[in-house]
Amino acid sequence: MIIEAILKINPNAEVTVRGDDINTCTFEWINGTTPIPKADIEAKMVEVQAEYDANQYQRDRVYPGIGDQLDMLWHTMDKDMELQNKFYDFYQTIKKVKVAHPKK
Repeated sequence: MIIEAILKINPNAEVTVRGDDINTCTFEWINGTTPIPKADIEAKMVEVQAEYDANQYQRDRVYPGIGDQLDMLWHTMDKDMELQNKFYDFYQTIKKVKVAHPKK
């Protein structure tokens, strides 16, 4: 998280961080990167953690693969004539493949 905080402050920063505890790690600022005060990094780490925590739902949402999602759409359309008409090109394209290559 230290590197993430540094890059939020300066996206072009070039730095090597040794250690993962802000209180004990060491920094090597590379290629003329202006050092960022530890207090600024700590403050940004709080923001980065808050953003990470606020987006937990994004990590928890695990959807079926795109192929499975498309198959669900296909089967829903296959049962509903109105949807078949509304999405005619999509439905007919998939149907053509399914008819040409049926499950055995």
